[in-house]
Amino acid sequence: MKAFLCAVVLLCAAACAAARAGFPAPQATLDAEQAAVARQVLVMLRLPPQHYRPDAAYGSNYPNDGGQAARRRVALELARTHGLKLVSNWPMPVIGVDCYVMEWAGKEPIEPVLAALARDPRVEWAQPVSLFQGLEGGDPLFRLQPAARDWRLAELHRASTGRKVTVAVIDSGIDLEHPDLAGQVALHENLVDAGATVAEAHGTAVAGVIAARRDNGVGIAGIAPDARLMALRACWETEGKPARCSSFTLGKAINFALMHEARIINLSLGGPPDRLLQALLDAALARGVLVVGAIDPQRPAGGFPASHPGVIAASAAAPAAAHGAIAAPGTDIPTSLPGGRWGFVSGSSYAAAHVSGLAALLVELRPGASAPVLHQTLREQARLAAQHDTAERGRKGGLAGSMDTCALLARAAGTCVCPCSLRSALSPPSLRQPAPGYCAGEASTGKAAGTISSRAAALPPPC
Repeated sequence: MKAFLCAVVLLCAAACAAARAGFPAPQATLDAEQAAVARQVLVMLRLPPQHYRPDAAYGSNYPNDGGQAARRRVALELARTHGLKLVSNWPMPVIGVDCYVMEWAGKEPIEPVLAALARDPRVEWAQPVSLFQGLEGGDPLFRLQPAARDWRLAELHRASTGRKVTVAVIDSGIDLEHPDLAGQVALHENLVDAGATVAEAHGTAVAGVIAARRDNGVGIAGIAPDARLMALRACWETEGKPARCSSFTLGKAINFALMHEARIINLSLGGPPDRLLQALLDAALARGVLVVGAIDPQRPAGGFPASHPGVIAASAAAPAAAHGAIAAPGTDIPTSLPGGRWGFVSGSSYAAAHVSGLAALLVELRPGASAPVLHQTLREQARLAAQHDTAERGRKGGLAGSMDTCALLARAAGTCVCPCSLRSALSPPSLRQPAPGYCAGEASTGKAAGTISSRAAALPPPC
């Protein structure tokens, strides 16, 4: 079993190398460290008693048999005998051993090698290398987030958190003092009236999905928790009614976002085509700004601005592919609400917020990439997933509308972000590989349409 797990990690390394061909990337270390640790063992050789230790400040011509050079010769002989490579060592006199790190290059299970080392009289003991992690406060509602499960969000955050990427949330008012949003808003402006920014439900919920603080001991974790939010109130709410916006307030907000160099604009709203907003969106796209819009399933072509050319359309509903949209989590999403509260929300507004957060992760990894390239990267990954899921629907009951976010970030980072997002990472867009994210023997997750899944829920844990 362990050999299988380690082979999986080695395949990930191959996937990363192939991914670079399709999307050149900086030198990656994330999974290289995991792969190296998975192949390593620790071999303890006994140190001689303290007063007989010639390599511990002994100045006379003492025989070398018990010294460091002799132990190294023994270690090299052990490595050759058992098919290992000597990597490093560190004497630990407080416990009387010299600890040697050796690397296993074989494909067979490593347990027999460890057992053979343990039987050797020259070896004090041998063991695999273990991995540990820091214990942080965490987010109590994290496990309830669909993105935590389907997008493997914790693993994505090891590669990118959207650091320093400015996302303009053009929406109703955001609760700037909410525990999950305090300090997350770099700039805010009320473009509805002359009053102060007020805390309203829709804007606060959208902002939480995008950039809620992580590991702060409360609430949730945003998709891009280190992004810088630009909170632009262009919509208003009345009791019991959805948020309302006008083309004027929205126009002011888009203009403000462009004047203050937003990298991503989130528009979790929909309505009829509008010439002013069309012109502003064209200006945003010409400046290289990524614009994300929510699909309105009640309107032709998904409504505006999602239908505007160049806008990244997002939907929580099954017909997402019909509108050329990216399907994202949008049902029963835990997120922040005004008054320091949390609650569950549903709708394409929150699917758009997920995609904006995902775009921020990409921008951090690829700050120099153009908006069309990033947009095409998202669309291509979604297309591959839809193509694969459509085939799976007839074969195994899978449903269309999922995307391997691990493979998506792997292409941008140049390294395997999650264990075993193999086929998408191996295949650049030109290869049209129709099976994203599947490892050998992996079963379909059977997720419902409208979710973005890493397609790796059935995988064993990483080596």
